[in-house]
Amino acid sequence: MTAKDYYKILGIPKSTSTDEIKKAYRKLAMKYHPDRNKGDKDAEARFKDISEAYAVLSDKEKRKQYDMYGSEGFQNRFTQEDIFRNSDFGSIFREFGFETGGRGQNIFSQIFGGMGRNNFRTGRSRYSSPFGAHGGMSKPSKGKDIVYELAITLDEAFKKSEKIISYQNEVYNQQKVSVKIPAGISAGKKLRLQGKGYRGVNGGPNGDLYIQVKVLDHPLFKREGDDLFLTKDVKYSEAVIGAQVEVPAIDKKKLRLRIPPGSQDNARFRMKGYGMPRMNGQGRGDAYVILNISIPKKLNKKQEELIKKIKEAGL
Repeated sequence: MTAKDYYKILGIPKSTSTDEIKKAYRKLAMKYHPDRNKGDKDAEARFKDISEAYAVLSDKEKRKQYDMYGSEGFQNRFTQEDIFRNSDFGSIFREFGFETGGRGQNIFSQIFGGMGRNNFRTGRSRYSSPFGAHGGMSKPSKGKDIVYELAITLDEAFKKSEKIISYQNEVYNQQKVSVKIPAGISAGKKLRLQGKGYRGVNGGPNGDLYIQVKVLDHPLFKREGDDLFLTKDVKYSEAVIGAQVEVPAIDKKKLRLRIPPGSQDNARFRMKGYGMPRMNGQGRGDAYVILNISIPKKLNKKQEELIKKIKEAGL
């Protein structure tokens, strides 16, 4: 559903009272009503938008949710059926001369199409939703899915973990669920919790909750697939004559890496099996250590004399 600025659609500021919202809607509805603009698709679309805006802003709780989440957040959380549920257009329709089950119902049926029933009140009695075709019963349909972004650290992605998340799956219903995070999960992966989304329509199944994982950057390791990359600073002398250096692993172990004599800047060394766990359970990726040969910016007198001798020796 496209995000919409309901206040802008009705031409009112956010501080407008409920009575003033109704007056603004009444004025616009009279102007853009399909009976006054026969065959005008632009007017029909405008009439639909102002009716949707009124359905939200005239309802205290819906308006509160809209103001809380903002235009885009509200549209991502609530279906159009949620928006029009229990909306009261009755007094305004009577001003247009529409009666229950008459032209008023047909107009909304034509404009909004099939979306369920029992969500729309005319003020005199309750009849089929403006989303239902001439009061017919809509077929059962699955509820809307919810996508929840969960940020975790690379250390948390390395091993199995469990998170408690809180999310809203209905207009007034806050939910908490436990999410098991498998070892080795990577950014962009989605975990499905069946039936934890929005309620189904007309007896249909509930939607699902999808946990979309975001893995935060690590201060030391860069991840590519199941492999990890670590940059290790070494001295010029260590690269020239060789050395053993200590490097950290993602599982907190300290590893010894042999730097062979004559190693070059950006040389890469593989440490097999020290990467991330593979989600299929087949072992782990590898870790790679990339050398960064440090060149001092400033030398003391002794170091400078030695460098001069090295230079004289042809190095």
